[in-house]
Amino acid sequence: GPLQRLPGVGPKVRAFGTGAERARAKHAESHNDPHGFHASVMLHSGLQRTRDVGRFHGWGLRLWGRVARPAGAAGRTSAMSGAMKTTLAADPAPEARAPAVHTSSRTGRGEAEVAGVRITHPERVIDPASGHTKLDLARYYESVAAWMLPHLKSRPVSLVRAPGGVGHELFFQKHADARTMPGVLQLEGLWPGHGPLLEVPTLRALIAAAQMNVIEFHTWNSVKRKIALPDRMVFDLDPGEGVEFATVREGATLVRALLDELGLRAWLKTSGGKGLHVVVPLAPRLDYDTVKDFSRRIVEHLARTIPQRFVARSGPVNRVGRIFVDYLRNGFNATTAAAFSARARPGLGVSVPVSWDELHELRSGAHWTISTARDRLSFQQADPWEGYARCRQTLAKAMKRLGDVAG
Repeated sequence: GPLQRLPGVGPKVRAFGTGAERARAKHAESHNDPHGFHASVMLHSGLQRTRDVGRFHGWGLRLWGRVARPAGAAGRTSAMSGAMKTTLAADPAPEARAPAVHTSSRTGRGEAEVAGVRITHPERVIDPASGHTKLDLARYYESVAAWMLPHLKSRPVSLVRAPGGVGHELFFQKHADARTMPGVLQLEGLWPGHGPLLEVPTLRALIAAAQMNVIEFHTWNSVKRKIALPDRMVFDLDPGEGVEFATVREGATLVRALLDELGLRAWLKTSGGKGLHVVVPLAPRLDYDTVKDFSRRIVEHLARTIPQRFVARSGPVNRVGRIFVDYLRNGFNATTAAAFSARARPGLGVSVPVSWDELHELRSGAHWTISTARDRLSFQQADPWEGYARCRQTLAKAMKRLGDVAG
């Protein structure tokens, strides 16, 4: 194919052909790798490329047959040096923009105001590990609202409340009295037999939820207008005991390689906790059961092909030393931590969208916290999720390709 400039990279990095070929070419230049490909998921019997699989501790992955591990292959992992390099987010839509500066103020009597919402007990420490206060969290959400709200708007959301702070009892709420959180909408009739679901569509609603001790925001895989038809498929890489984060990074790349060979584009974000989220945008055409079943088959294929790395069964005992690729988040009413949501864990890590080019530099799933995530956005010049919102993929061809080899 014709040469073209890769978005968001330096002028010397060029590639051609398919997305996979461009990724290989870019990796070759940025990592001094003459072959430029970590692992190959080949669909043709007997055609397994194993060039540079040493980048992944020697694992080559394909749909047909067994995995080959070349003799003497040795893994290597790029060390994080200095501050995280960014390939940063484009300006948000004007209607989504948050104020450029904090609109919070002290109101006296142990209260503060953020974005017009009164914050009670602002000085209360909600995370002893970092010393962050309730006001710190509210100000964080104010500062990232422009980037976070597009991931929340129109989607039912579940809230994780921590009235006692991190380390104390948490409450996971799919239903709540929205009157206690001005701006939070109640969505009636979307889930027959259950109470109204919730939506957090505005800055005011976001801060009102933080005032009510909400730390985490988890969204459905569908929007309220098409509640029965998911528009994304999520793979949550959840490492078991003894799994180093370098192995999680490797696992994410192998998941992406398989998805690429199935003809599906995928985007990446940190979980804010221990793992990574691989997100596949979809055209909302299939029901939840169909999408969940297909995601299960993908994970089972990974677990059969590389059982030393992956497991398809949940539970701490099953994933000791391995990664559970959680496909259960693709079921109806299941949720995933939203982009830019803080996590109710020591340090208050944040789920942050990243480019695949940044993967090798991540130190953990909580690489950013509420102290550092906004700084990343301040210096962004290109969106790491460029093209995600416009991507509407169908699964018919991918299902056939996987079905042809899995029987």
